[in-house]
Amino acid sequence: MHLDGLRVLDLSRLLPGPYGTQLLADMGAEIIRIERPGDDDEAGPELEAINRGKRRVALDLKRDGGRDAFLELATTADVVVEQFRPGVVDRLGIGYEDVREVNPEIVYCSLSGYGQNGPYSDRVGHDLNYVGLAGLLDMTRDSDAEAPRIPGYQIADIGGGLFGALAIVSAVLSRELGATNGEYIDISLTDAAVSFSQAVAPRALGKANPRPGETPLTGRYPWYGIYAAKEGYVTLAALEPHFWTAFCDAVGREEWIELHATSDPAERKALHEELETLFAERTRDEWVEFFDGIDAAVGGVYTPAETVDHPQIEARGYVRRPADGPPFVGLPARGSDIDHDESATAVADHGADTASLLREAGLDATEIERLRESGAIPEA
Repeated sequence: MHLDGLRVLDLSRLLPGPYGTQLLADMGAEIIRIERPGDDDEAGPELEAINRGKRRVALDLKRDGGRDAFLELATTADVVVEQFRPGVVDRLGIGYEDVREVNPEIVYCSLSGYGQNGPYSDRVGHDLNYVGLAGLLDMTRDSDAEAPRIPGYQIADIGGGLFGALAIVSAVLSRELGATNGEYIDISLTDAAVSFSQAVAPRALGKANPRPGETPLTGRYPWYGIYAAKEGYVTLAALEPHFWTAFCDAVGREEWIELHATSDPAERKALHEELETLFAERTRDEWVEFFDGIDAAVGGVYTPAETVDHPQIEARGYVRRPADGPPFVGLPARGSDIDHDESATAVADHGADTASLLREAGLDATEIERLRESGAIPEA
């Protein structure tokens, strides 16, 4: 699984676009990160690792020289990724049509909070706004009586980056197969979060209103839930009857088996209370050990720090702590043509590759010096 030879100009910031282009980088693509001179990413050191192995160019796109230099780079690229508010790239003179004039085969991907059209297209926002509109935030509580909870991860941001990477690979493949001659892609982070609603969308589309704590996967069934252990928390996900039977047999409560089919709210409430009492008898780790080898769909709830040190996660090989760069969570895929040990680990300095990439694009020393003097690129 290699994208060797694919060149991507990445104008995106913060998490969504950089995450998507990091996935492409982990699959072998060359990512050229276009940055404002003297202005590193606002994302901060926490997200430094999603710029691993990317080449970095500092250009002031508001200056004619910076815009022209970008278009020169675009003639050498396969893909452009941008994450400005709708209309900004057109005002800067680096939109899809501008790039298409110099490179008709370009795949151009725009990521934005709400997409390029619709009444919210010009609104500013962050992940919390997007998952709020997408219906996800409403479903993070146990019941309507509780306030929604902020998710532990940025769901829309990550989903947008993931769908962006998927759409880019698809568009490049279509181009290489001769089906298209370049393509424009519009990715909405909100749409990505809405797409994740497959478990509740059918009911919502049928004019029902799925409520938190009342759907099969948000608390209606006691055999699919989170329980407090003597120490920590345990997950029980025995949706299928054979998992529930294995669970009941293991804990010596065979009389519970027939309750898996119950539609009686009172019976479900009583069973939930009995499960609470049961799980409080042991710690999380004791329950995990107890169910080792038993197909009952029981697991533990772990902190992020525990997760990255967990033997199962370590065995997969994508969590890395390299000597030449920040620790990171890499490409979550394994295969006959994937080698996690060969993934890029170092993060280049801000604008470090500006001059070398402009030379590769055909600019000579005089032209590069002129760009420096105009302020379009930083001093060497």
